[in-house]
This record gives sequence, structure tokens and C-alpha cells, in this order.
Amino acid sequence: MGSVRIKRANPLTILLGTSLVVFIVYFLFVPSSSSASRPAPPSPFHKTSTGVRASPPPVVRYDMNSVTVTKDPEQNKEKILILTPMARFYQGYWDNLLQLNYPHELITLGFILPKNKEGNAATAALQAEVAKTQKGPIDSRFKEVIILRQDFEPPLTSQDESERHKLNNQKERRAAMSKARNSLIFTTLGPMTSWVLWLDADIVETPPTLIQDLASHDQPVIVPNCFQRYTNSETNQDEERPYDFNSWQDSQSARDLAAKMGPDDILLEGYAEMPTYRALMAYMVEENKGMHHEVPLDGVGGTALMVKADVHRDGAMFPPFSFYHLMETEGFCKMARRLTWTCTGLPNYKVYHYNE
Repeated sequence: MGSVRIKRANPLTILLGTSLVVFIVYFLFVPSSSSASRPAPPSPFHKTSTGVRASPPPVVRYDMNSVTVTKDPEQNKEKILILTPMARFYQGYWDNLLQLNYPHELITLGFILPKNKEGNAATAALQAEVAKTQKGPIDSRFKEVIILRQDFEPPLTSQDESERHKLNNQKERRAAMSKARNSLIFTTLGPMTSWVLWLDADIVETPPTLIQDLASHDQPVIVPNCFQRYTNSETNQDEERPYDFNSWQDSQSARDLAAKMGPDDILLEGYAEMPTYRALMAYMVEENKGMHHEVPLDGVGGTALMVKADVHRDGAMFPPFSFYHLMETEGFCKMARRLTWTCTGLPNYKVYHYNE
């Protein structure tokens, strides 16, 4: 029987093998010096620079079933959001805003202004008045003031009244106004807001009880009549004239015009080129029926527009595109109606526009 011969391993081979095993174990289980020294990603719940562990932010719960929207908002302490797209600052607007006698601690103000030279001047003037008011008597201070700047260029270089109302400027102008209004409402509408009052920056005269008066009708969308004071050059007498023609009742003529339009075309009021023959609230004044006489509307203007916050929460916004051949506030009314809300006008209740 042959003998078995065992070959002795080379000591150098054993040393190399052992070194390789140690290297593999070290590579797999020990972090590299670069990764060990790399800082952990920042987290609000990790230790701060002072070594103290930060507390997580609180979870805020809102019971929206407790938010009331009633015809007596002052009695029920309902929160009001007043929103104003602003291209120019009018002192009369701010003075009128301050004289509203709804409790200011229940009012949040929201503004949006363009990023141009005129918008910069308006922002500076607005901020000065806000600072003065918020440092003044407690009863005059508002709950909160939010100022936004548009992230798009305004379509018109001039905000003069004659330029704003040219027919060929209307589609671009109203699309830009819609975007500004939508940015404002989407940013500022809070979970506890009951009512939204859209108030144009050139409205310089309203009753002090504007909020209470409009809310008292308990309508989802309601708008007063906007007029303008002026001096008659022939009689030298102070008179007034209708200003806002965007609050109306539809007509068959307007529907026939729309039927012939392209999908992106829009109908406009107050222009001879578009004879819609709609019934305009501007000409429905019957003062013998009292300030609170109501009429149903198919389109609304936005000079002083009161909206239940739930209408916006349902999705009603200001279309910057042709929506059934309507845009901006008129398109908003159409959208609200499609969502089963109603629009109402007060032809005998007047607010007044600045006269250039």
C-alpha cells in the first residue's frame, strides 16, 4: 500500500491569505473615513447646532364643520378675507377700507401687485399705510395683511382708464386679471374663512356696513352696483353715472353671438361692436324698492363682490381662458352657476369708483 505524503504549506502563502481575509472583513464592516466624517443630513427633529434636540412642529387640526357662514357674520364672529388686486395705490381706497365698521380683528387683507415700476410705487405706498395702521389703535388693526407680487408681466404698460378699457386690450388684460385673482385666492384662503370680499383698488366709497349689508342677504355670490361721481361740465353740478357693466342678465342675442364665435373668443359688455342686448344691472336702479332689492344675475363684476368661501372651495375660480365665451368675473359667475351656486345683484345698493 502506497504512502500518503502531506505537503507543508508555504508560510508566505498563509500570510498572504490571512491578510486578504482581514482586508475583506475590514472593507465590508468598517465604514470608510470619508463616509464616517460626512455630516448627517439636516432634519428639524435632529439635534440643533446647540446640541438640543428640536421638537417636531405641532399638528394643527381645524374643525371646518364649526365654520359658520351666516347672514349675521358679526354676531357669529365670522372671519372675512378682503382681497384686492392692485396696480395703483389710491389713498381714498385705503381710507374707505379703514372706515368699514366690521371688527378689524376678524378681517384678513390680501393684495397682489405687478412687478413693474408702477407696481413698485404702489407697493411702497401700501406698505407705508399698512405699517401705520398695524401700529395704530388696536381697534383699527387688521388680523393679518398679506402682500403678494405677481410672477408674470402685466400685459399693459399703462393703467390709465382709457387704455384699460380699449376693446383690443380686453382679452389679454382680463386673462392677466384672472391669473392675479386666482393667485390671490389660492394663496390666502384659510380653513376658517367664512366670507371673501373682492374689493377693487379704485373703489373709494362704500357704506361703512358694506360687509354686514352684503352678508345679510345670505347669498353665495352677491354684488352691489358700481357708480362713479363726476361734475357735469354743462351744468357744473355733481352727478353720478354707472361704471361697471359686467353685472348682467343674459339675452338671446348674446347667446346667438356666442354660438357663432370660435372656442377662444369672448363676449364683452359696453362695446358697440358687440350688441349683446343683455339687461345690465347698471340700469336697473329703482330706488323706490330700497337698497336691498335683489335681482338674479348671469354675470357679475368684481368691483365689490361678496362670495361665500365655500364657493371658492368648491372650485369656482376666475377663468383666464374662454369659459363659455366669458372670462374673469363674468366667467367666475358662470362657473359658480355650473357648480349649482346662484349669483345675485343689488341694483339700488351703490359703491363708487375713483374718477380719473
